[in-house]
Amino acid sequence: MTLPAEVREKLAELELELSEGDITQKGYEKKRGKLLAPYIPQIQGVDPSLQIDNRIQGSSQAVLPGSKHNKSRAPNTRDERFRSDLHTEAVQAALAKYKERKMPMPSKRRSVLVQSSVEACTPPDTSSASEDEGSLRRQGRLATSTPYQGHSHPAVEHWFNRVIQGSSTSSSASSTSSHPGGRSPKVGLAFDLLIPNTPLIIDNHSTPPDVTGLSERSSLHAERSQVASVRGVSRGYNHHTSVMETADGVPVNSRVSSKIQQLLNTLKRPKRPPLREFFVDDFEELLDVQQPDPNQPKPEGLQMSPLAGEPLGVVTNWPPSLPAALQRWGTTQPKSPCLTALDNAGKPVYTLTYGKLWTRSQKLAYTLLNKLSTRNEPLLMPGDRVALVFPNNDPVMFMVAFYGCLLAELVPVPIEVPLTRKDAGSQQIGFLLGSCGVTLALTTDACQKGLPKAQTGEVATFKGWPRLLWFVIDGKHVVKPPKDWHPPIREASNDIAYIEYKTSKEGSTMGITVSHSAMLAHCHALTQACGYTEGETITNVLDFKREAGLWHGVLTSVMNRMHVISIPYSLMKVNPLSWIQKVHTYKARVAVVKSRDMHWSLLAQRDQRDISLSSLRMLIVADGANPWSISSCDAFLNVFQARGLRPEVICPCASSSEAMTVAIRRPPEMGVPPPGKAVLSMGGLSHSVIRVDTEEKLSVLTVQDVGQVMPGAVVCVVRVEGTPYLCQTDEVGEICLSSGSTGVAYYGLPGMTKSNFETIPVTSSGVPISDRPFIRTSLLGFVGPDSLVFVVGKMDGLMVVSGRRHNADDVVATALAVEPMKFVYRGRIAVFSVSVLRDERIVVVAEQRPDASEEDSFQWMSRVLQAIDSIHQVGVYCLALVPANTLPKAPLGGIHISETKQRFLEGSLHPCNVLMCPHTCVTNLPKPRQKQPGSPPDVTVQNLATTLPTVKMIVEVSKSVCVLTTQAIMKLLKSKEAAAAVDIKSWPMVLDTDDLPRKKSPQMYKPPTPEMLAYLDFSVSTTGILAGVKMSHAATSALCRSIKLQCELYPSRQIAICLDPYCGLGFALWCLCSVYSGHQSILVPPLELETNASLWLSAVSQYKVRVTFCSYSVMEMCTKGLGSQTEALRLRNVNLSCVRTCMVVAEERPRITLTQSFSKIFKDLGLSPRAVSTTFGCRVNVAICLQGTAGPDPTTVYVDMRALRHDRVRLVERGSPHSLPLMESGKILPGVKVIIANTETKGPLGDSHLGEIWVSSPHNATGYYTVYGEEALHADHFNTKLSFGDTQTVWARTGYLGFLRRTELTDASGERHDALYVVGSLDETLELRGMRYHPIDIETSVIRSHKSIAECAVFTWTNLLVVVVELEGSEQEALDLVALVTNVVLEEHYLIVGVVVVVDPGVIPINSRGEKQRMHLRDGFLADQLDPIYVAYNM
Repeated sequence: MTLPAEVREKLAELELELSEGDITQKGYEKKRGKLLAPYIPQIQGVDPSLQIDNRIQGSSQAVLPGSKHNKSRAPNTRDERFRSDLHTEAVQAALAKYKERKMPMPSKRRSVLVQSSVEACTPPDTSSASEDEGSLRRQGRLATSTPYQGHSHPAVEHWFNRVIQGSSTSSSASSTSSHPGGRSPKVGLAFDLLIPNTPLIIDNHSTPPDVTGLSERSSLHAERSQVASVRGVSRGYNHHTSVMETADGVPVNSRVSSKIQQLLNTLKRPKRPPLREFFVDDFEELLDVQQPDPNQPKPEGLQMSPLAGEPLGVVTNWPPSLPAALQRWGTTQPKSPCLTALDNAGKPVYTLTYGKLWTRSQKLAYTLLNKLSTRNEPLLMPGDRVALVFPNNDPVMFMVAFYGCLLAELVPVPIEVPLTRKDAGSQQIGFLLGSCGVTLALTTDACQKGLPKAQTGEVATFKGWPRLLWFVIDGKHVVKPPKDWHPPIREASNDIAYIEYKTSKEGSTMGITVSHSAMLAHCHALTQACGYTEGETITNVLDFKREAGLWHGVLTSVMNRMHVISIPYSLMKVNPLSWIQKVHTYKARVAVVKSRDMHWSLLAQRDQRDISLSSLRMLIVADGANPWSISSCDAFLNVFQARGLRPEVICPCASSSEAMTVAIRRPPEMGVPPPGKAVLSMGGLSHSVIRVDTEEKLSVLTVQDVGQVMPGAVVCVVRVEGTPYLCQTDEVGEICLSSGSTGVAYYGLPGMTKSNFETIPVTSSGVPISDRPFIRTSLLGFVGPDSLVFVVGKMDGLMVVSGRRHNADDVVATALAVEPMKFVYRGRIAVFSVSVLRDERIVVVAEQRPDASEEDSFQWMSRVLQAIDSIHQVGVYCLALVPANTLPKAPLGGIHISETKQRFLEGSLHPCNVLMCPHTCVTNLPKPRQKQPGSPPDVTVQNLATTLPTVKMIVEVSKSVCVLTTQAIMKLLKSKEAAAAVDIKSWPMVLDTDDLPRKKSPQMYKPPTPEMLAYLDFSVSTTGILAGVKMSHAATSALCRSIKLQCELYPSRQIAICLDPYCGLGFALWCLCSVYSGHQSILVPPLELETNASLWLSAVSQYKVRVTFCSYSVMEMCTKGLGSQTEALRLRNVNLSCVRTCMVVAEERPRITLTQSFSKIFKDLGLSPRAVSTTFGCRVNVAICLQGTAGPDPTTVYVDMRALRHDRVRLVERGSPHSLPLMESGKILPGVKVIIANTETKGPLGDSHLGEIWVSSPHNATGYYTVYGEEALHADHFNTKLSFGDTQTVWARTGYLGFLRRTELTDASGERHDALYVVGSLDETLELRGMRYHPIDIETSVIRSHKSIAECAVFTWTNLLVVVVELEGSEQEALDLVALVTNVVLEEHYLIVGVVVVVDPGVIPINSRGEKQRMHLRDGFLADQLDPIYVAYNM
C-alpha cells in the first residue's frame, strides 16, 4: 500500500515546519498521527502516533513501500558533503588501532539526565536537513521506538536503567548498580535504597588520622559508630579489605574515587609532544613555546610566479552598463523570458519577461525618487543606500527592487529577512545598516506581514538596527512615471553599484562595495569563462541575493538576455530532485548548484527514471573550493552518467565575497586541459607544505582543481601571516587576485580595506611583484600542474594549534566518519578554535540525536577524540553535545559558527554532554618547579563532622570533670537526638548555671604561679582539625593589656561585639577584656542576625559605639541582607558616624572585596570609609594584629600572583595583569614581635620573600593541650628558634604565610610602622607542579567566570585539582560551567583542572567564622555525599 501523493506532500510540509521550529514536536506528532491514521490498522487504546512506531518496529504489519520511510535507518543519513569512503575507511582504521581506552564517564544528577535524555527522546526529526550545507535525512521516522510506550517495550526499562546507572553520583541512584541482583526500579519510582558506606579512613602514617565525618556515616548496623577514644580510632580501621588504594597509597572506597583512579590511569599515558627543558626565572613562569620539530616538512620548490588568466575579449555591441543592457532587452525583446519563479510544489508561479522587468523597475525607480518625502524634502538622493529585504522564494520582486535601485542610482544592500527579534547575527546586520546610513527598507507585502510587529502594529525595531521606513513595492504602491520621465542610463563608472554583506569568522558583518564598472567587468569575465550566449536557459539553486547566485542568476543573466529558472531552498527541502527535473523540463544548458544540492538529489533519485541531464553543458559547483565537495561530485557523476550527464560538464569554481569569482573550470568546448585531482598528506598540509601522499593512506585530503584563473585576472599565492611574500610552488598560502572585476572596499572600514583589498605581494627579496594592488581571497591553496588552481581550505576555518594549521571542515569530516548515523543529528557539527593560555584550542560541538543514550554519547565522544588525534595529530580541547535543533542557525539553516562560539564562551550553549581534554592538548604549561620535600602537614587531634561529637571530644580530650551549661542545653543533652550521637551516661557531671547557689565564695582565687593554666582554648580549623591550646594566667593578662592599649579601652567606653564567644579572640573579647578594662560590652549573638539582620548595626547606632568587632559571616549577612535597605535604616535613625573602628576578627587573609562592599553600602549611614579593618590571630597567638583607634590606616598593596606561587613577593601596579590586592591585617599589637621565616630552613627571610609568620609575645599560648604526651611533635610550634641570625629569641610558628613591609608611616609613638600582610594558611595551600597555590585565588577566578556561579571551593585529590562550584541558576547551565571553569584556571593560574563538580547552592560547608571547610567538602565528595548536578572528569 502506497501513501497518496497529497498525504506525502503534507507530511513533507509538516517536517519542514518542524525543522524550521514553526511547530512543536508534540504538535508535529499529533498532526502526523492524524494524517497517517486512516492508513494504519488501529489498536485499542493506543495513541496512534506511538502505535505507528510499534507497528513498524515489529515490521509484521503494513510497511509503507514507496514512502521514504521503509528502511529503519538508511545508511546514507550522514552529512554527505563531508562524505568520502576513503576518509571513512581511514577513520575506522585509525580507531581500530586504539584499544578502547577506559575513560571515566561524567556523572549527572537524575534531573539533568531526564532533561537531556528522557524528555528529548522523541523520535528523530527526519525533515530534510536544516543546514545550509546540510544533508537530507529521510530515514525511518516511523521506525524509532520512544520510551513513552508503557511496558509494551522491554527495551525501555533496560535503557532507562542503563542511563541511570551510568549517570548519577547521588548515592540513592547509584544504589541500583551497587546492589547485586537488585532489580532496577521502573521509571516513575523514587530511588531510596540505603547503601552501606564504608567509612573513609585516611592513614598516611606521616600524619595523625583524619577521621573526617565518621560519626555522620551510618555503619552496617544502624548504630552510629562512636569515637570512644581518639587514639583507638587512629589505626584500627586498616583491615578493611574492600578499600581501594589511590595513586599515592591513600585507601579510599567510593565510586567517585574509582572514577578518579580511572582518570589518573588515562592521564599516565605519555603526551605526544614532550615538554622541553627551558629556563624559568624566579619570578616569571615562562609558558613553554612549542619548538618547531626539526623533522617537519619544509617547502622545497622554487618561488611561484604570478599566474595570469586569458585577456578579456573585446565584444562588439557590448552594453556600456548593466542598466543599459536591461533597457536594450526591455525595449527590443520585451516578450523574452527573464526569470521563472517556482512555488513550494515546484509549479511555475510567474515568469518575468524582460519587458516587465524594465517597466516595473522604472516605476519603482520613479516612485523612490519622487514619491517618498519627509517635510517636503525628497527622502532619497542618488547614491543613498537602501536595504532589500526579500525572502528566498521571491526572486521576481527581488530582481525588480535591485534593478529599480540601479535605475534610480540608489545603492541596494540585500540582507536576510529577520525572523525574530533575536536572530543569530541579526544585531551585526543592524550594525552594517547603521554604518551604511540606511533609512529605507524595500520588501513585499507578504514579507512585511510576516515580520515581528511592535504594539503599534509597525514593524518592530530589531536589536541593534537603525530606525527604518519599510516600503512595500507591490504594484499598488508604485506609480507609473509621466511620459517625459526617463531614468538616467550612464556608462559604468566607479560609483558604488551595490553592497553585499559578509559575516567574518568572528561574527562581525561587513559590507563589500562593488562599483558599476567592476559589476560590468565581472559579468563580462563570467560570460567569457562560461561561454554564455544570448537566450540560454540556466537553473539557479543558490541564494540569489549574494555571491554566485547573484552574479549568475541576476546580473550576468540580464547582460546576456538569459532565462533563469530559480529553485527556492524551501522547494529543495520538500523535493531535492526539483532542480534536476527543471533542467530536464526546460532543457537548461547551465545549472548553478552547491555540492549539498547534488548530494540531496542522490538520496531521492531512485524514484525518477525518466529524467535526462544531457542538455547540460555546464554544471557549476559554487562551493567547489570546499575540498570535501569532490565526494559529492564523484558520487553524483556515478549515478547520473547513466542519465546523460557528461563527466566534463562538472565545473567547480572558487570565489569569495571580496574577490568575486577567482577561478572556474571551463566548459569542455573551450578545449581546456583535463581536470586535476591531488591526494595530499594532511600532515604536510598542517605545515603548509604540499606533499602528495604515497605511504600512509590514513590522513589524506583529496582535492579537485577549481579550474583556471578568470579572464583578465592575475593570481598569486602569498604567506598567510606577516609580510605577503610569494609562496614556493609546493607551499600552501592565501590566494590573492588582481583584476578589474572585484569588490572595491569594506564600506566605512578604511583600515580593514587597506589590509584586505590593497595587498602588495613581494618576492623573497622584498621587491613588489606589481604596482597593482591585490585582494586577499581568504582561500588557502596553491597552483598545480597545467596552471590549475587548487583550494584546500578557507581562512575562516583555519585553526593554528601549536604552530600547525588545521582546517575546521577537515575536522568535521573526521568527526562525521565516526558512526555518524547512530549519533549526530543531521550531521550538524560546528568546529572552531578558542584562545586559551596563548594558543588556539579546538572545540567540537555536535547536535546529538534525540534518542541517544548517555553511554552512546560518551562512547561516540571518546571515539571522535581518538579519530581526530589519529588523523590530524591534534588534541580536541572540548567536545560538547547539545540537544537536536538547538544550535543557532544561519539564514539557510546551516550552523551559525560565530554565534555558537560566542555562546560557548559566555556559557549559554547549554550542552547536554561535555568532555574536556585539557590534559592531552595543553602542552605549553610552565615547567614544574623542583622543590625540596616539605615537612608533613600539622595535624593535631581530630576533625569531626557535627557539633555534638566535637563537644564530646573536647570534654574527653581536656579531661573535664564537669560541664557548666544552661537549662535549655541540659535538656538538649538528654534528648533522643543527642543520645543517638553521644551516650548520655558518658558525660561528666553537668551543672546548671541558671541555678547557682546564693552563697558567695569567701576568698578570690589567686594562681600560685603566673605560668599556671588559666583556660583551654579549643577550635576546629578549616582543615577540620580540632586543636586545644593552653593559655596561662600571665598570657591571659598580657592579652587583655595589649588589646586595652591598642583600642584605648577606658571604663567609660562601650564596645559592641557580634562574634561567636567560644574560642580565640572572640572568647577573649566577649569574656575577658571588659572584666580587665572595666568597659561595657554590648554582646550581639551572630545567630540573632539570621532573624533580624539589622540588630548589630542598630545596637552600634543606639549606643553610639566607637569600637565594634564582628566576623566575616556577620559582615556578609549585613551586606547581603541589608544592602537594599539602607534608606529604611536611615529613616529609623540608624547612624554609624560614631564608629571609629570596626574590626573583623579573622584567621585568614583579609577579604578586601567584602570589606569594601560593606563600607560602600553603609557609607550612606555615615560609616567612615576608614573605619573598617581586619584583625589577625591563630592558634599559637589569638591576637597578633588589631587596628586599634590610633595609628595609620591599613595599607593595600598589589602583588604578582605568579611570583607568590614561588614564595616570592613582587609588588606591582594596581590593575596590572596577574595582580592580587592584599590588605594589611590591622596593626601589630604592643608587645608582639613578628618575623618571616623559611618553612624548610627556618632561616629569616627578607622583604621580597613569602614565608611563615613567626610571633614572639607575652600572650602566646604555651602549647597544644593533648593527653598523649605527644607534645614533642608540636613543641616547635610554640618554642622554636631561627637557624641563623637572632638564634636566641623563642618564637611560635603561626602556620600562616605572609610578608612584612617597612612603611614610611609612623604610629602614635613616632615609631616606623611595620605592616604585616597575611597571604593564607599553610595547611590550606595546594602544592601543584612544584608551586604553592592558595585556594582562595583559584576560587576568586572561578567565581568571576560565570554569573551563575554563587560559590566555589577547590581541593586536590591524588594530584588532581578538583573544583566544586555552586550553581545559582537553572540546572541546564551546569554543563556550560565546565569549559568556563577549565579555561579561567588555565588562563590565570596555568593549572589544568582534573574534575569539575557542579552542586546546588549551600553545599560547600562554611563554619561559623565564615570560612570554607574544604576538607569536609573533599571527604563528602569522595564518599559520594554531595548529590552533585554534574561531575566532569577532564581528560
